[in-house]
Amino acid sequence: MSWKNQLLRKKSVAQMLEQVDKNESSLKKSLGAFDLTMLGIGAIMGTGIFVLTGVAAALHAGPALVLSFVIAALACVFAALCYAEFASTVPVSGSAYTYSYAAFGEFVAWMIGWDLILEYGVACAAVASGWSGYAQGLLAGFNIHLPNALTSAFDASKGTIIDLPAVLIIIIITALLMMGTRESASLNTIMVLIKIAVVALFLVVGVMYVKPENWSPFMPFGFAGVATGAATVFFAFIGFDAVSSAAEEVRNPQRDMPIGIISSLLVCTILYIAVSLTLTGIVPYKLLNVKNPVAFALTYVNQDWVAGFISLGAIVGITTVLLVMMYGQARMFFAMSRDGLLPELFSHVHPRTQVPQKSTLVVAVLVATFGGLLPLSSLAQLTNIGTLFAFILVSIGLVVLRRTHPQLPRAFRVPFVPLVPLLAVLFCGYLVFNLPTLTKLGFLGWLSVGAIVYFLYGRKHSRLAKKDDSSQT
Repeated sequence: MSWKNQLLRKKSVAQMLEQVDKNESSLKKSLGAFDLTMLGIGAIMGTGIFVLTGVAAALHAGPALVLSFVIAALACVFAALCYAEFASTVPVSGSAYTYSYAAFGEFVAWMIGWDLILEYGVACAAVASGWSGYAQGLLAGFNIHLPNALTSAFDASKGTIIDLPAVLIIIIITALLMMGTRESASLNTIMVLIKIAVVALFLVVGVMYVKPENWSPFMPFGFAGVATGAATVFFAFIGFDAVSSAAEEVRNPQRDMPIGIISSLLVCTILYIAVSLTLTGIVPYKLLNVKNPVAFALTYVNQDWVAGFISLGAIVGITTVLLVMMYGQARMFFAMSRDGLLPELFSHVHPRTQVPQKSTLVVAVLVATFGGLLPLSSLAQLTNIGTLFAFILVSIGLVVLRRTHPQLPRAFRVPFVPLVPLLAVLFCGYLVFNLPTLTKLGFLGWLSVGAIVYFLYGRKHSRLAKKDDSSQT
């Protein structure tokens, strides 16, 4: 077989669905639409609403932060519709990786899978570090302080060696994920309801202290600042795509996947807009460059008791983000391993819990290493560009699959194709354009490493490659 044919060999939807039915590599179907919606909100609403709102307002958008959220949300809504159709048509683990395998072929699928490994992995490590900061702040309120060496990633100048709280939360989340998907989803639902209640409390109390004069000037940094703010707060929406990783564990994916993806994104968008308006109405935007802007706003108006609840809600909120992102990362390894592109151990499913435990353990080790030992401030920016790249490919892939496989049953259909996918590509491309050049170069470097790994390992071990070889002998 020629190199071109090897790179473009596709996995049919029928092959994917047949693979799901095999007992040795199938996952337990235990989730419904409500579970998926809670998973989506759990993944989306965390660091973005509790941290990024202040930084983006103070440095980039001012009170026009609300417009930044609208632009970022539009990019996500258009992409979410494409994800919803794919998830209802191809209800298989792997998210954008699986969809690309059907639409573009093996090499593009591998590259998007490699991209998502970066997205989920760096995001998990960064979120674990953020959780550590909030947890240490809460402990400090009780006059409990960890030894300096255990408070942050390795930094000889500061005397820090490892971020112990980050490692501990990863161990706890891993233990929970290995118990079973149903158990993980149930706890996630409880934590999501808590953080929604906390955000609602902020809005109810905060609206009484809103001063309209704080919204003037509304756009102090111009529209360029709004665009940069949108590229920054896009991180706040990352997570709904992780819902599509659960497709194989949903009882009725054709109906429930679109509901879970779209409803979770809409709920979070409404809450983000409400919080950003209230936040910039309470506090002059120049003062919001802090790590805990939502709690800070309430302290600013002498509502310290509510600020305490907000800090606790932030810890719960960030915990759910870590839970869902580690879940998505493990399913990504599982899907790629089942196709032979990664070692077989990643696709081993525990016979009792029907969870890919080895994949989950490997993810935990990697995330704990990065989150505990390495400062991630520069790497975290790569999460945004990796996600935008995935959104663009999924949107294009939907148009391709519509033309190449028009006969496929689609429980949910994106309206106004190809207009909606094109809008997703344009909005996501615009946000990529507004990211720093160094981030783009770093992303290209990561993809280059991925290409090398594919040619050295994936191309030879691919299940499709083995089928082709057997058919030629």
